[in-house]
Amino acid sequence: MEDEQISRTRKKKEARALRALGEKLVALSAEQLKNIDMPEELLEAVEFAQKIPSHGARRRQIQYIGTLMREVEVESIQNALENIRFGDVRKAYAFKKIEAWRDRLKQGDTVLLEEILRDCPDAERQRLTQLSRNARKEHEKGASQGVSAKSSRLLFRYLKQITG
Repeated sequence: MEDEQISRTRKKKEARALRALGEKLVALSAEQLKNIDMPEELLEAVEFAQKIPSHGARRRQIQYIGTLMREVEVESIQNALENIRFGDVRKAYAFKKIEAWRDRLKQGDTVLLEEILRDCPDAERQRLTQLSRNARKEHEKGASQGVSAKSSRLLFRYLKQITG
């Protein structure tokens, strides 16, 4: 009785939304898929769709995934996809923040050095100052001679280690 009251347009709209959700699942890596709670049959269909190179066959498999998703509670899957998306945004922000720190430390920003030491309990003062000094010297030398940025990479890795 309830299905009769839902318009055909609304049913088609819901089916398209489920197919779009299925496409997002197919675009995920195997590691990301492992972290999403979904029925085994749906997971197998998604993994199979990832292996299909043919456009038409892939489209049909995604339609099948959309059909399977009608039987599943999709809110948990949508929440998991949002968490993955926001997790990627947070990782990109953290990466840019560490890059900015490295660049400021290469310029000799001692105020930032003290902030990092205060905010990151795992940071070792001696190691951080040494890496900063080496990166600064390398940066000054590199501007005139085209030297590689080994110390800069080491500083970046250390900042990433103490923040993560």
